[in-house]
This record gives sequence, C-alpha cells and structure tokens, in this order.
Amino acid sequence: MKFLALALCGFALDGGREVGAGPQDHGHVRGVTISCQTSGFEWGLEGFGRELEELGGLGANWVAIHPYAWIRSDGEVRHRLDPDRPPGWLTHPLKEARARGMSILIKPHLGYWGSKFRWRGEIHFEDAVERARFWTGYTDWITTLTEIVGEADAICVGTELDRMLEDPAPWRSLIAAVRARTDARLTYAANWDGYGRVSFWDALDAVGVQAYFPLSEEPDPDVALLEAGWERVLVPLRELHRRTGKPVVFTELGYNRSIDAARTPWSDTPAASEDRAAAAALQARCLRVGLKVIERESDWLRGAFLWKWFVGEPSRHDRSFYVDTPRMRAAIAEVW
Repeated sequence: MKFLALALCGFALDGGREVGAGPQDHGHVRGVTISCQTSGFEWGLEGFGRELEELGGLGANWVAIHPYAWIRSDGEVRHRLDPDRPPGWLTHPLKEARARGMSILIKPHLGYWGSKFRWRGEIHFEDAVERARFWTGYTDWITTLTEIVGEADAICVGTELDRMLEDPAPWRSLIAAVRARTDARLTYAANWDGYGRVSFWDALDAVGVQAYFPLSEEPDPDVALLEAGWERVLVPLRELHRRTGKPVVFTELGYNRSIDAARTPWSDTPAASEDRAAAAALQARCLRVGLKVIERESDWLRGAFLWKWFVGEPSRHDRSFYVDTPRMRAAIAEVW
C-alpha cells in the first residue's frame, strides 16, 4: 500500500525524491479541499466518497482535508488525537481516496477562535516561555497526526504560520520528526505574501503557497487584466523554483463570490444582493483564468487545491469561496 501511495504522488521534481506520476495526471495536481461545517467529523461520513466521485467527474485527482487543533493566547496547542485510537474522520478519507485512485493531502489548520489572534498569520510569541510552550504542543500535534495519517500522499507541516518563521530551527526539527514517521511528500503552506521568508524549503519536497494573490485593482477586470496580474505574480515564484529546485504547489486557490474577488481574494465579505450576479461571474472568471495559468506553467507549478468543497451542503456561513455551484463547476470542468 505504501508503494501505491508513493506512486500516486506528483509533488517531486528536481531536488525532490523522484516518484512515479499519478495515473490520471502524469504528476499534475488538480486538487480540491473538502472542508467541514464543524470540526471535521464530516470527513468520516459515507458521503465523503460520493463527493470524491463528484470531484473525479470534474477532473480532480487530489483531495485535501484540514484537521484542526486549537491555539490559546498563552501558546498552548490543544488537540484530542490518540494514535492508539485513530478517529474515523481521519482514516476514512484516506481509504476513500485510495479506493478511487485519488491522492490525498493532509493540511493541518490551527483554530484561533477564542484566542487573541484574528487569523493564523498573527500567531506569534515574544515571551520565551509561551514560544516554547507553543513548539512543544505544536510538535506533539503534528507528529501525533502524522502517526495516524502516515499513509497519506502528502502532509503539510504548517499553514499560514508566517510570523513563526523567524527561527527555522524548530521547523527543521519538526520536519525531521515527521519524516521519521512517514514517506509522504512534505510541504509548508505559506501565505501569498510570506513564501519568500521561508528559509527551510530545502528540507521539504515542494514550495506550498496560499495563492490569494491580488490580481487587479479594476472593479470588473477582464481576462487580459487577470492574466497580466498572474504574470506579475509568477515572476518571483519562478525565481524561487529555480533557486530551490522545488516544485511550487498552490495549497489553496480560491475566490469569494465578491466584486472584490480580484482585488482582495482573501476577503470573505459577501456580495451585496444587487452585486451577486456580477460577483458570481467575476468569481468564475478568476478561477478559470487561474486554472489555465497553472496548466500552462505545469513544468514547475505543479497544480493547486481549490478552496473549498463540503460533504453535503454548506451552512450559510460556510458559503464563502464555495466552488460547488453550476458556474464554478463549469469553470473547473472546462480546464481540468
């Protein structure tokens, strides 16, 4: 089974450990993140497999899930995982993906709700005791998670923790500990404006980027303006690829249904009722252009994980960035 997992992985490139290409994509990642309406039990439901079949019909060959732990203001990281009693909501997705010839990325997210942090990019500790507490708890969480999902095709060692990049030593120690527990490809998901500050890409198999790049300040940019925006974005990414020898993977790529989708892609502010039609058209246009750019640059830009899909219907709150709509499905199927 481990040999099959390695054969399905498409992250390796020059500088990484060479593996065979996936059966559907010859190494190109066409991925979708299946999110959760609560804390993740949805990934253990029978419907997870049905969603994979839907995604496969659109051309997807990778899927991602994002297990949670929770951060407190004093640096404590809390999780409830026990490798001796692995939860079905973590093991079920691996089995369902493998049964359908799909690869799977495990991309852990720190939940910051209830702490002093407004998002993961703010997590930082000036106090040495709090910082040490964070690394002890965070390392325990990631290594425990790895012991449970070690058969995954790829594992992300962190997501958007860019203010914790100042000291690379704990990251390198963590990466070594994860490597000792799995043969999965490893990456880190840097925010779109933080990937240049990561000093340990050499220890990983791919450069991971949360691809919420602003593309245009125009209120309703056409395809040409969006493509020009992407050309500006790609210049430093190509250079990073040349310098590190690592493939680049967009660990998230998504657009809210918003008239500001091209200007502030990270914002989850919904469109006003009178703007919804224009916002839906712009959302799909941004996604279609982004997917075409990725396909064109596939020799070094290995693909993307679209944000986001659900098992079943999302709640009203979770409809931001939702790609399971007729217009977005059409954009995905056209390119993939």
